[in-house]
Amino acid sequence: MKLAYADPPYHGMGKKMYGTLHTEAGKWDSKESHYELIDRLVTEYSDGWALSCNPKDLVWMLPACPADVRVAAWCKTFYQIRAKSVQYAWEPVIWRGGRNIDSKSRPLVLDWMACARSMRKGVPGAKPDKFNRWVLDLLGYDPAEDQLDDLFPGSGGMTARAKQGRLIP
Repeated sequence: MKLAYADPPYHGMGKKMYGTLHTEAGKWDSKESHYELIDRLVTEYSDGWALSCNPKDLVWMLPACPADVRVAAWCKTFYQIRAKSVQYAWEPVIWRGGRNIDSKSRPLVLDWMACARSMRKGVPGAKPDKFNRWVLDLLGYDPAEDQLDDLFPGSGGMTARAKQGRLIP
């Protein structure tokens, strides 16, 4: 299977968070760039894909997705404390397709997971290894049979996790 994971700069955060790291970071401040990414995922990765995004962007991103996408939740057990009374401690992962795993041969994968965010991984927004493993499990990724394209490699964590062998025993 040909699968993809995309973790672009979240809408409105491209230039602010990644402007010094990449010359084209500012293009992600446009909704159009995110729509084009969704179209690319649908067109080039018909076997399956996953896309990380900001919860506030689901309202305009989901209508651009095929009707069969699902939304999973990464619940952060360590997060930035903000002055507001409501704390933002989760991020959605929109996903589609992947391998349907027989639960008799492998453990079940939940559509949510909880773990702490990464700290000091070299780039803002780098995901922890436990998150990477969970996304690959959502897609039913098998390193012996599948190709995973990490479209925004950043810290390289997803690619490194994908190369580590079978994820769920």
